[in-house]
Amino acid sequence: MGSSTDAGRRSRRFRRPLAILIGLVVTMALAIAVPRWWCGRDANAWFDGDSARVHGLAEEMVAFEADDDQRQAEGKSGQLDGMWGLLAHQMTALGLAQVCLSHPEWRDHYAPIVTRAAIKSLRPEFRSVFTDRWHGEDGLTVPDSPHGHAYLSYPALALGMARVVDPGFPPDVAAQLDTVIASFERRLLASPTALLETFPDEAYPTDVAAVAAAIAVHGRATGTDHSAVLAHWAKQVRAVQIDRGTGLVVQRMGTDGRAHDAPRASGTGLAAYFAGFADRALAAALAEGAFGQERSFLGFSGIHEYGGGGDGSGDIDSGPVILGISESATSFALAPAHAFRHRDIFTRLFRTADLVGWPRRSGSRLRFANAGVIGNALLLAFLTSGPELAR
Repeated sequence: MGSSTDAGRRSRRFRRPLAILIGLVVTMALAIAVPRWWCGRDANAWFDGDSARVHGLAEEMVAFEADDDQRQAEGKSGQLDGMWGLLAHQMTALGLAQVCLSHPEWRDHYAPIVTRAAIKSLRPEFRSVFTDRWHGEDGLTVPDSPHGHAYLSYPALALGMARVVDPGFPPDVAAQLDTVIASFERRLLASPTALLETFPDEAYPTDVAAVAAAIAVHGRATGTDHSAVLAHWAKQVRAVQIDRGTGLVVQRMGTDGRAHDAPRASGTGLAAYFAGFADRALAAALAEGAFGQERSFLGFSGIHEYGGGGDGSGDIDSGPVILGISESATSFALAPAHAFRHRDIFTRLFRTADLVGWPRRSGSRLRFANAGVIGNALLLAFLTSGPELAR
C-alpha cells in the first residue's frame, strides 16, 4: 500500500512539470504562429489583386487628392511640401494608373484623378529644393541646359502614365512633357555612363532609372521610338552602376561613374520598380539584387540596406535602419516581389508591412494607419505593381 501511494506521488510530481513545459511550448508556438498568421492573412489577397482591397486603398488616395483640391481652392497649403509633396502626388498617380490598367472598368473614374495628381507633381514649390541646389536654375524652364535635372523624371513618369490611361490628357501638358523627354533623351545619349545629375556633381542611379521609365512610357503614349537611348541606359547600368559583388546599384555616383556611396538596397529596390517600365530583364536582375538582402525571422522579413559589409544608421533614402534593416528598402521590395510573382518573398515582406503599417478600413476606404500619406501612396503603387512592366 505504501509503495503504491509513493508511486502516485512521484507520478504527480512528474506530471506537473511536464504540464508546465507543454503549456510553455504551446504558448510559445501560439506566440509565433498567431502574429505570423494575423499579419499575413491579407497577403495572398493582395498578391492576387483582390479588387476590394485595391479599390479600398485607391479610394484612400482619391480622398487625399480631393482634400488637396479643396485646400488649393481655399488658398491653403497642401498637407506636404517640397520633395515629399512631389513624391506623394507622383506615387498616387502611378498607383492609380496601374489600377486603371488592371481594372479597365474603373478607368473612367480614376483616369482624370491620375492626371490631376500627376500635374500637381509639377508645382514649383515641390521643385524648390532642387532649384535652390542648382543656384536658381529650374530644370523645367531650361530644357537646353547641360545639367541633368534627373529629379524631373518623377513628375515626367507620372505624367506619362496619365497620358497612357486618360483620353482627356491636356494637350498643353503633353507638349510640355514632350520637351522634357526630348531633353532627357539628349542628355542620356550624351552621357558615356548613362548617369545624369540630380544635384550638382551628384547622380543617383535610381533617379536615372526613373528617367528611363519616363522615356519608355512616353514611347507607349506617343509611339515614338526610344529604343536607342533605352538600350544605352540599360547597357551602362549593367556595366557601371551595379556593384558586381552584391548585385546592388551604387546609391550615389559622379557622372564619371565613380562611386560616392556604397551599393545599397533602398536605391536598388526602387530602381527595380522604375526599371520595370523600361526594361523587364534589367528590372528582374535588380530585383534579385534586392532580394539577396532579405533577412527573415519567424515568417517576417526585411531588407538589409548595405551590401558588401557596409553599415550605417540610414538617411533620407533608406529611412530608419535598425539592425541593418531599412524601412524603405523593405517596402520598395514589395513592388518587384509582386510584379515578378515571387509569392513567398512578397508574403514575408507583407507581414512586416502589415505589422508596422497597421491597415484599417473606414467605409469603402482602406489605409495603413501608421504609413501616412506618402506611405499609403507608395504602398498603392507597390502593391499593384505589374501592369506597368515593359512587354
